[in-house]
Amino acid sequence: MTYPPPSGGWQDPSAAGPQSSPPADPMAGNPIPAQPTSADPYASADPYAGMKSADPYAAAGYPPGAYPQPGAYPPPGGYPGYGYPSGPKQNGLAIAAMVISIVGALGLCGYGLGGYIGVVGAILGHVSRKQIRERGEGGEGFATAGIIVGWIATVLAVLATAAIVIFIVWAANQDSSSYDSTTY
Repeated sequence: MTYPPPSGGWQDPSAAGPQSSPPADPMAGNPIPAQPTSADPYASADPYAGMKSADPYAAAGYPPGAYPQPGAYPPPGGYPGYGYPSGPKQNGLAIAAMVISIVGALGLCGYGLGGYIGVVGAILGHVSRKQIRERGEGGEGFATAGIIVGWIATVLAVLATAAIVIFIVWAANQDSSSYDSTTY
């Protein structure tokens, strides 16, 4: 497919054939004119230009004033913040109760005697539940976890202490003559 040469006397030097003359020196003579361009060759005409009116509903065949006109309502004030609204303030004593009760439960690993710290966590849990109900704060779950874990750690500490005492009493009452430590 060939295109007609553009106006202005410009010719493509690569299209030079046997009948054409050699290309002119670009430095000699007048400068080469620029290609004419349109604003946007791909722009299409608005197909709905004739249908536009002040009242878009009247143009569509509806009676005027049937619906609110654009701009009849004020613009929205703004968008609300992202995410969920924050809940009530957490009770710090409830969090402390849970943390101390967990430390008491971990203290069971030291011969069970560290579980006595769970008493403090359980008591703090009871106090924090009372504060939560009075103040309307959050943290009911933390307080309940502190109470449960604290009392369980305390009970296990008491059982471990009883087992240790029973073992010491049993070991003290063993007959030492049954050991043959003097004979070689």
